[in-house]
Amino acid sequence: MTRAPTNLLAVRSLLLAHLNVDPNTDRPADLEPAEVGIVGDPAHRGGYHCGSDRVVANDYSVVESSRDRNGLTLDAAALDVGGFEVRSGGRTHTLSSFSIWCVGQCAANAADTGDIREIIYSPDGTTVKRWDRLGKRTSGDSSHLWHTHFSFFRDATKAGRDQRPLFRRYLTSIGLIEAAPTPPVEDEMELSDRLTRDTGRPQRTVDDVLADLSNLRNWLVSTPNSPGVVDAPAPGSPLAVLLAAAGRPAAEVDEPALAGELLRVLTPQAIAAAIPTSLAKEVADELARRLVA
Repeated sequence: MTRAPTNLLAVRSLLLAHLNVDPNTDRPADLEPAEVGIVGDPAHRGGYHCGSDRVVANDYSVVESSRDRNGLTLDAAALDVGGFEVRSGGRTHTLSSFSIWCVGQCAANAADTGDIREIIYSPDGTTVKRWDRLGKRTSGDSSHLWHTHFSFFRDATKAGRDQRPLFRRYLTSIGLIEAAPTPPVEDEMELSDRLTRDTGRPQRTVDDVLADLSNLRNWLVSTPNSPGVVDAPAPGSPLAVLLAAAGRPAAEVDEPALAGELLRVLTPQAIAAAIPTSLAKEVADELARRLVA
């Protein structure tokens, strides 16, 4: 027999928890349990309130979408929400405003609406409209003047996908659920610590790279043995290897001539091109931070 799937029961519980303001009293302003339905009554045949045991020939809730054909099970795939009136955030919220908000989210293709096939509702209590993701229908019968119908693609109920996010967002937007706190922004020290420790290469920090560039630049543009700068390439360093490849020991190099030649080649563009893409942004950010320090 047709059954109510767990994911739609969870939506039902969420709505009742926040819109049935006084659960101990049956009153018109509250959304009561009897006003939130999933499975059609025993006489109901065809449509999303029915599972595979109650669908009919050429049932629109099966034949119009492969998502429904492939997702057909004994589960119903619809939710009816009745009238309510709740005051929150200085405003009164009703079934109509709730329905209009949900339709707007669906029309905007919000990420948490992708499993909703249609919404049949009344924006004003006098006319019935239908938002249909497949664009096949625009209205519904007069019972939707006092309740709103949500159809879900059957593959969503078959997969058990959580359908609460859209409805939780609505309850949050009107102030019945407290919004999740914004994650704290890391302070500058935390960002700097992370920056100097992560270059994508083990044992290699951004500070190491910047120091190498600074030392190379100072050695190239300074006279030998200038205080505060690197005197000569360290043995085994890239520049020492370069000089060895040229066939001349570092001590015998015409440093001004070599500096001029390397500065001609070692343009900012060339240096930038030599920095790995994964590291370029971190280097640029760190240089910018140091320039304004």
